[in-house]
Amino acid sequence: MGRLRSNAALAAATLFLAGWSCARTLDGSRPAAAPAALRGPRDAFWTQRSPDTFRVAVETSKGQLVVESRRAWAPVGCDRFYNLVRAGFFDDSRFFRVRSGAFVQFGIPGDPAVAAVWMNDAIPDDLVRRSNTRGTVAYAMTGPNTRTTQLFVNLRDNPPLDREGFAPIGTVVEGMDVADRIYAAYAEQPGGGMRGGKQGRIFEGGNAVLDRDFPLLDRLIRATVEPR
Repeated sequence: MGRLRSNAALAAATLFLAGWSCARTLDGSRPAAAPAALRGPRDAFWTQRSPDTFRVAVETSKGQLVVESRRAWAPVGCDRFYNLVRAGFFDDSRFFRVRSGAFVQFGIPGDPAVAAVWMNDAIPDDLVRRSNTRGTVAYAMTGPNTRTTQLFVNLRDNPPLDREGFAPIGTVVEGMDVADRIYAAYAEQPGGGMRGGKQGRIFEGGNAVLDRDFPLLDRLIRATVEPR
């Protein structure tokens, strides 16, 4: 009986370690499959279901903020957000659209090769279950079922967005003062929103173009899922 328990414990430990190694890279932070997944939206990597609640630490050039995402609010959007963060999709990108006192937008990769893959890879809409109040995070879009990878943080209550179908996936629980300080003077100049149709320079040139033409843009240095 003791041997059976010992074998069972060993098997459980083996499975745990195998799962851990699959979930982390050699540096302890990224799944090994992430680089390939970033260039393959149909990769099995993207089918991972997000936890019911998870937190994402977002390190920026102004400091750190933490987003708590709740799957019950927007399951489709949360799943994609969770996997984008796991893959390092947002790392070394820019807050390219900021309207002072209104919202901060991000979510176009700094590498044009990766950006091109995801530019039109849309996910289905979620129902709007929570209002776009200050601190909530939602996807940008151009209409029904057009959410891709771009998100924004509401810097104020924006209830008109509820009627337009913008479904919050979570809220900033730490560091709203950081979000408030993201550089806003360029406003729409770097490319504007998805609906404006003027983001071509960002997708084509990535960080190189943004850093050359808009050097004061704040950086999204790294986004990571916090351990539970």
